[in-house]
Amino acid sequence: MKREESSDSRSADEAQGGSHIVDGVVSLDVDTQLQRGLKSRHIQFLALGGAIGTGLFVGSGGILALVGPLPLWLGYLSMMLVVWIVMNTIAEMTTYLPMKGITLPYFTDRYVDKSLAFASGWNYWYAYAVLVAAEASAGAILLEYWETPVHSAVWITIILVVCLALNIIAVEVFGEAEFWFASIKLITIMGLVIVGIVIMAGGAPKGGAIGFSYWKNPGAFKEYVGTGATGRFTAYWTAFVRAGFSFITSPELIGLAAGETVAPRRNIPKAARRFLARLALFYGVSSLIIGAIVPSDDDRLLSPDSNANASPWVIGIQRAGIGGLNHAINGAILTSAWSAGNAFLYSGSRILYSMAATGQAPAIFSKTTKRGVPWAAVLGTWTVGLLAYLNVSQNGARVFGWFANISTISGFIGWIVVMITYLRFRKAMIYQGLLDTLPFKTPMQPYATWATLVVITLLTLTNGFQVFVPSRWDYQDFLAAYITIPVFLALYIGHKLWHRGPLLKPLHEIDVLTGKKEMDEFCALDHEAPVAKNWLYKIWYWIA
Repeated sequence: MKREESSDSRSADEAQGGSHIVDGVVSLDVDTQLQRGLKSRHIQFLALGGAIGTGLFVGSGGILALVGPLPLWLGYLSMMLVVWIVMNTIAEMTTYLPMKGITLPYFTDRYVDKSLAFASGWNYWYAYAVLVAAEASAGAILLEYWETPVHSAVWITIILVVCLALNIIAVEVFGEAEFWFASIKLITIMGLVIVGIVIMAGGAPKGGAIGFSYWKNPGAFKEYVGTGATGRFTAYWTAFVRAGFSFITSPELIGLAAGETVAPRRNIPKAARRFLARLALFYGVSSLIIGAIVPSDDDRLLSPDSNANASPWVIGIQRAGIGGLNHAINGAILTSAWSAGNAFLYSGSRILYSMAATGQAPAIFSKTTKRGVPWAAVLGTWTVGLLAYLNVSQNGARVFGWFANISTISGFIGWIVVMITYLRFRKAMIYQGLLDTLPFKTPMQPYATWATLVVITLLTLTNGFQVFVPSRWDYQDFLAAYITIPVFLALYIGHKLWHRGPLLKPLHEIDVLTGKKEMDEFCALDHEAPVAKNWLYKIWYWIA
């Protein structure tokens, strides 16, 4: 039957947004529920904080050194559009059902297939956990800039312990910490953009106006795996793929936080609508300036042969002869790595918690504290972050590169599943005659999703194309680029063979109704306290 309401009786507690998913159904066990402790400013900064991390501050230097400034800029612009589409699809689904304990694999299970959800859940958890290690690794790289006598293992320990503490206490503590971490990021990136423009215009102590002179010498393009038009295209495509690390899993942060957000149907669309403008400001402008203030042949840029001890921003400031500011900027960028690691630990733990609650992970990971923090899932995810200690015995830049490649492809696979999930959700809503009831709709759908699905699939399959050139073969790079694909397929096929079942749920069996009535009632209350909005508030919260 179409449009039939669930006959399950719901309690008043559930109507207040207290739903919790156990074995695919709504549970009223208040002892295992997450708490709605994230306010509007928390959810806004969480989305942006996850998108502005070491990919922009550190990883961009590696792309610049490899392919030059123009591919760097074009790669970031292209990835921004992809991320915006992914964000829109996630926002539509989570705004419709922002229930507690919800994650994207839950939606995949509900709208597509249990086996795909199982593989997607473990893939997401793996990506977030590796990203925790990547951010700790980046933090150690940044700290090497000061050439302190402290061993890198000590710095990694401090970074990981602080992230653990912020995530294990309470979601309010996590949200507040992320708010201030992200605030430092925003102030830093705005300051860097201004400083970069001043350097380009000739306002720095060393030299006159440099403008885009580095685009002429050493050049805008560094041909990659080929010459002529082929070399320029592969340079752009490589930058496009590698730019993914800066954005990977950041759109999902809003979906993961939906169940712990106050007034979700107001705050989630708000964050989604502003996302593209913010990315254009921070990534579009920043990547353009980075390529203008640092030449692509500077040997201090992130590469396997460099010391990898500074951000391209710091290198540009040093080249301009601005004294003292390089230390302040490097310190601010260090907090960025801390912030991103903090956000990824939060996200990975929520994925693991939700999987445990639906029987797809050991039940121990569904345990929560009295304050609603899934402590076992936090510890389980944090443990994988200990891989950051590989920095102790390997070149920091190479280890960072491994983590970046592995997490990027895991993220691409996650986006592919998100696209498929959204398309099935949309078809089910049309079948049920409910598409017009969506509380949040995004433009160009479903065509934008289909186009993005094709692009992300191509990125995933070709991300390590350079290793197939005989002179560039490296088994470590090959494994970093492609190991995630067979692991994901093994999880999916193994689960499918064990449980059997159709490839996709038939449209008439897709449930788009359970929980809708409760969420409608809860969101109608919209109980977030209003905030006085003066001119400073409006400017800051538009940017953030």
